[in-house]
Amino acid sequence: MKIICSKNELMKSVNIVMKAVPSKTTMPILECILIDASKGQIKFTTNDMELGIETIVNGQIIQKGTIALNAKLFSEIIRKLPDNDVTIQTDDKYQADIICEKAKFHIPGQSGEDYPYLPYVEKDQSIYLSQFTLKEVIRQTIFSIAQNENNRMMTGELFEIRDNMLKVVSLDGHRISIRRIELKESYEPKKVVVPGKTLIEISKILSGETDDEVHIYFTNNHILFEFDDTVAVSRLIEGEYFRIDQMLSSDYETKVNINKRELLNCIDRATLMIKEGDKKPIIMGIEDDDMELKINSQIGSMNEHISIEKEGKDLMIGFNPRFLMDALRVTDEETIQMYLVNPKAPCIIKDEKESYVYLILPVNFNA
Repeated sequence: MKIICSKNELMKSVNIVMKAVPSKTTMPILECILIDASKGQIKFTTNDMELGIETIVNGQIIQKGTIALNAKLFSEIIRKLPDNDVTIQTDDKYQADIICEKAKFHIPGQSGEDYPYLPYVEKDQSIYLSQFTLKEVIRQTIFSIAQNENNRMMTGELFEIRDNMLKVVSLDGHRISIRRIELKESYEPKKVVVPGKTLIEISKILSGETDDEVHIYFTNNHILFEFDDTVAVSRLIEGEYFRIDQMLSSDYETKVNINKRELLNCIDRATLMIKEGDKKPIIMGIEDDDMELKINSQIGSMNEHISIEKEGKDLMIGFNPRFLMDALRVTDEETIQMYLVNPKAPCIIKDEKESYVYLILPVNFNA
C-alpha cells in the first residue's frame, strides 16, 4: 500500500476515529487504526466492539492495500510531523514507513484482514436532523446519566420517536432530563436506548453547524449516525426503559418565575461554602415575591435574596446545588418556571411547550 495525504487531513481523520479506540482491551488489534485503501477510497476505521467509527480521508492512492497501525503511536507521529504532505507505504510483511519532508518513521503494523469490520446496518429506517440540534440535545441531557454501571439502563439515553417528535430522556435516580425535538417528517414509532459514552463521543465529532445534517438509522441492536464523511455505529442497550410519565405530574402547589442567570450565579456563589465531597444542600425559602437561598457548612454560611414572581403557597425546600446548576446551565431561556408541590416532592423546571423538562428530587435538611 502507498498513499499520500496532507498532514491536516490525516490529523482531522485521526482525531475522529480515536474516539473509538479502547483504553483497555484483551484484543491487541483493537488498539489499532485500520487504514484501508483497497477500494478507491482511503478509510480509517476504529472499533472497540461497542462503538465503531469509519471516516473517509482525502488523499491519493498510489498503491492499493490495507494495514492496521497502533492508533496511539500513529496519532502521535502524525501530530508531530511538519505541515506538509505525508506518504504512508507498507510492505508485504506489514512494516510501515511514514515519511514527511526529511522525517521518516518505520513502525510495525498488523494485517488489515484481522481487523473486525463495523456491524452492517440496513439503511431503510432513518431520521435526520441538523448537527447543531443533535449536539445541543446531547449537551442538554447527557449530564444526568448515571456514571456507574450498577444500573446499565441509566448509563444510556432513551431516544423515542413518535410521529414527527423525537424525545430524548436521561436519568440517574436523582433527576430526569427530557428534550423534545420536532422533526421535519413523521416516522413509525421507535424506542431505543443509546449508550451515554456513544453520545458523548458523537457530540465531540459533530460540527454543530445548522446547515449540516446527520442521518440516524436504527436496527434492533444498533444505531448508526452518518454525517460529513463519517459513519459511527454503536450497540444499543437492551431492555425496557423506565416508565417516567407517572413521575412527571402536572400538579403543583407553587409556581415560581425567576431570572435564570441570577439564580445560577447565586447558587454558584453559595457552593464556595462547600468542600469537595461535602453534601450540604442549598435551601430555598419561597415567600411572596422573594426567594431566599442559604447554605451552612463547616467553612461558613451564605444567604442571598432574589426577586421572583410566585403563584401559590410559600415553601421551604432543599436541593443538591450541583443538580440545580447542571439543569440551569443548559437552559437557554432568560426566565425559567419552577413547579413545586412540597418539601418532599420533586421540583420540575420546564417551558410552556415542554420542549425541555428537568425533574430534580429534593434532599432532607434541618430547618
